[in-house]
Amino acid sequence: MSIDFLVVGKTDSAQVAELTRMYAGRISRYLKFTVTELPDVRNAKNLSEESQKRAEGEMILRQLSSDDYVVLLDDKGVQPTSLEFAAWMQKRMNSGVKRVVFVVGGPYGFSKDVYARAAEKISLSRMTFSHQIIRPIFTEQLYRAFTILRGEPYHHE
Repeated sequence: MSIDFLVVGKTDSAQVAELTRMYAGRISRYLKFTVTELPDVRNAKNLSEESQKRAEGEMILRQLSSDDYVVLLDDKGVQPTSLEFAAWMQKRMNSGVKRVVFVVGGPYGFSKDVYARAAEKISLSRMTFSHQIIRPIFTEQLYRAFTILRGEPYHHE
């Protein structure tokens, strides 16, 4: 199985980018992991929220293949604990899924078409995070899931 972390827009913070790269490197010890940054929508300031979501959604959908298992990081999703997320990951690995794609949308969320394509939605908190800061938070949690599954001492319960 491979995992692709698909994010809309580039981060303007070197620290956020570095933390994301650090955890991506750690995750890559366990399986193929890639981070794909889609460009920001052009002229976004001149677009309505719906138009921006639609344009971002079209970019996201072009990155997906028909057999991808798509999971949106979305505030309306289920909120697993770290242990529950690790168990969820194990189920995906055991199911024969070839590629899981976790998606972070732009500042206004996802288009209806992206919601329709997703298999699941996961929320990392009831709090709201910027679409940039969620990157290192999620990659850390994904790394934590693999250390839990391998019985490594990173996670303390």
